[in-house]
Amino acid sequence: MKPWLAHYDADVAPSVAPYPDKTLLDYLAGLARDHGDSPALFFKGSTTTYGALESRSTAFAAALAALGVQPGDRVALLLPNCPQFLIAEFGIWKAGAIVVPLNPTYTEREIEMALTATGASLVVALTPLYRRVKNVQPHTAVRRVVATSIKEYLPPVLRLLFTLFKEKAGGHRVTIDGDDRWLQALLEEHRASPRPAILVRPDDRAVILASGGTTGTPKGVVGLHRHYVAAGRQLYEWTKSALRPRTDNIMLPLPLFHVYANVGVQPLAFLAPAPLSLVPNPRDIGDLLKTIHQVKPAFFNGIPTLYAAILNHPAVRAGKVDLRSIKLCFSGAAALMADTKRSFEAATGARIVEGYSLTEGMMACCVNPVKGTNKIGSIGLPLPDVEVRIVDADDGERELPFREVGEMILRAPQYMAEYWNDPDETTATLRAHGPGGPWVHTGDLAYMDADGYLFIVDRKKDMLKTSGFQVWPREIEEVLAGHPAVMEVSVAGIPDPLKGEVPKAWVTLKAGRQATEEELRAYCREQLAPYKVPAAVEFRKDLPKTMVGKVLRRVLVEETKAARGD
Repeated sequence: MKPWLAHYDADVAPSVAPYPDKTLLDYLAGLARDHGDSPALFFKGSTTTYGALESRSTAFAAALAALGVQPGDRVALLLPNCPQFLIAEFGIWKAGAIVVPLNPTYTEREIEMALTATGASLVVALTPLYRRVKNVQPHTAVRRVVATSIKEYLPPVLRLLFTLFKEKAGGHRVTIDGDDRWLQALLEEHRASPRPAILVRPDDRAVILASGGTTGTPKGVVGLHRHYVAAGRQLYEWTKSALRPRTDNIMLPLPLFHVYANVGVQPLAFLAPAPLSLVPNPRDIGDLLKTIHQVKPAFFNGIPTLYAAILNHPAVRAGKVDLRSIKLCFSGAAALMADTKRSFEAATGARIVEGYSLTEGMMACCVNPVKGTNKIGSIGLPLPDVEVRIVDADDGERELPFREVGEMILRAPQYMAEYWNDPDETTATLRAHGPGGPWVHTGDLAYMDADGYLFIVDRKKDMLKTSGFQVWPREIEEVLAGHPAVMEVSVAGIPDPLKGEVPKAWVTLKAGRQATEEELRAYCREQLAPYKVPAAVEFRKDLPKTMVGKVLRRVLVEETKAARGD
């Protein structure tokens, strides 16, 4: 039974099978052949065409082969969103190797752990991160580092200004060690070299993405080339009514090391096709707004904290920024508060559709319809060829009736092949339940209504118990987010000697607004049962987040424990 199919937009097919026996390399090659002079990437006022992306990635593939990279080797990328990321990524794939995208904000310890776990033999790093990699290289299998400067793909005037005023001060000017190479020098050396004679097949490993998994411990999620094509096909089918191929551009402020951008937005851009506008630092809201003015995106991809930050920027509040080129927005990675959705849609005239996936699902998504009913608080409907069940959270087997909360499991033509070198965790996450392929156990608590719309309640590991009652932090967050003074909120359980755990809220306030702890607790008492009301509210200037924008609840809890001397 798939009740969600009855609520698809009229132009969306229930299935887009059969999936083509192709990779993103094939799509890029076709675009370079047929539309070589058309823009593939916009970056800070510069343009990279499909033809240039094809030729430069081929040059990098030839360079990798000359440097000894073999099919199946792992090559890490320590880069923000910039043309070099895609040039290197497509080049790595053409060489038959596996891309390992890493978070540029990683500390040396985190970089060393990721490089050691994946056995990466080469790293492509932005210049400010070069020395960080070199410091840990002796403890890893890395043989060589390829360095690149952010200025290399800036337009001439910006490049000159960057060189004069920012390069040295920002740590971008480095001297590389003897065996290491500059990316641009490699591309020039191999610009006439042929693509390596390596057959890249849809079932070959393409990427290892970092994930906390369902247990919160770091793991490497392995994705195949066919996963990109499957995700791109499904997402294009869902959005085609709002996306004009080769005309509309897609703004990507989300980091390409994350599944949302890498396996979701990226293939959509090449299958639609639609040029990508790359934003290297989404936290610089002023620069983001300048980019929106410059490229006038039709399709925007963000997370709730980014939408809230845009709305609260002084220029937006003063009505000095025109956001009305935006027609459609995706929101994912965290819960979208109803007030944020309403306010952003009013400011842009666009529609925000909230969706959901996870790294292990390789963007097997649930998304609200582009034209049809969007239910507040829902992550929407499973996309074509995506199946979802809600099962008993304890036994993981028994399927539950509508509106009953349990663990959400899913399967689709794409889901992770494995956790890298971790068969036990792979078996725990991918489980067979009857005929057909295995199901991904997401670790998320959710329910499905009679129309097939899904509602995430919370992470299994984030649920707290106070005096024996189950409490889901998201429910409290939704209430507090509705207070007119609250900009951001996070809720988690903290230890309590009498009740076991009690909820605590961490809050940031909107500019110019004030609230007290007792005022917010009283506001909660009006809408929540007494045991759900936060025992404490802490006001902060900001909340700790991952680079993707997810609030780090565990950091907030650890800080509270440390302050109390627990």
